[in-house]
Order: sequence, then C-alpha cells, then structure tokens
Amino acid sequence: MRIGIAADHGGFELKEQITTKLQDSNFEIEDYGAHRLSPGDDYPDFVIPLAKDIALKKIERGIVICGSGIGACIAANKIKEVRAGTIHDGYSARQGVEDDNMNVICLGGRVIGWALAWHLVQIFLSAQFSGQERHKRRLAKVNAEETKS
Repeated sequence: MRIGIAADHGGFELKEQITTKLQDSNFEIEDYGAHRLSPGDDYPDFVIPLAKDIALKKIERGIVICGSGIGACIAANKIKEVRAGTIHDGYSARQGVEDDNMNVICLGGRVIGWALAWHLVQIFLSAQFSGQERHKRRLAKVNAEETKS
C-alpha cells in the first residue's frame, strides 16, 4: 500500500516517528513535508498536495498531522474524492474506513501521544471499506454534493 504523510510544525515530531515505523513495516511512503521543523509553516502547504494525490490515486491512503488534527482535516476535505476524519480513538479509525471509506486519517500531534497514534494508524491502514449497499448509497449522496458547487 502506498501511503502519503504530511504535517506542519504541530505534528512534525509525530510524523517523523510514524514515518520511521511505517518504513520499518515495509510500507511505501511518500513524505509531503514538512521536511524540517519550522514553527511558522502552514499545514495547507503540505496537506493539500497529499489530498490532491489521493484524488488522483497516486497514493491509497493519507496520514496528516497538525496540532489538533482539525485544521489538517478541514484542508484535506476541500479536495474532491477525499474523505478525511480527525481520529483519536480506535473505533473511529476502523469505522471511518469500513462505513465511510475514509482515505485520510487526521491526527493531533499536540493531542495524542506516540503509542496511541501508532495504534490508530495501524487500525486505519488495516481496515477495508465494507462495500455494503447502505454505505455506498450514503457516499453517493455525499459525492453528489461535490459536483454541485
């Protein structure tokens, strides 16, 4: 599975830890930055290119990290075909993929610790969309809204 990862200064340390662990687990990683800690950087500069590559199917799943996970989530969801969720618990990490076909997990680098973050990433990456008709129907309604603007 080809995974994209991105973070601003609020998630930089956590991104570095997760990237190393993913590489050790033989995932193919595309790092969208930040590539160095810079307190003045802006999450959209890293998150939006990752989200665009999700939409283009250049990567299968994305992991984005900012201080709370909220800003990165808002930015990612601006891109058509992206279904991002701020996740801080295991149930949501799995259910977001199984029911809602979530393809980007958003984490708060200042909200959760390394061990929980890694646990959530593992759940997110191992989950698969159920494909149940009711979930497809709901996603079709959401997707229809993307074409109205």
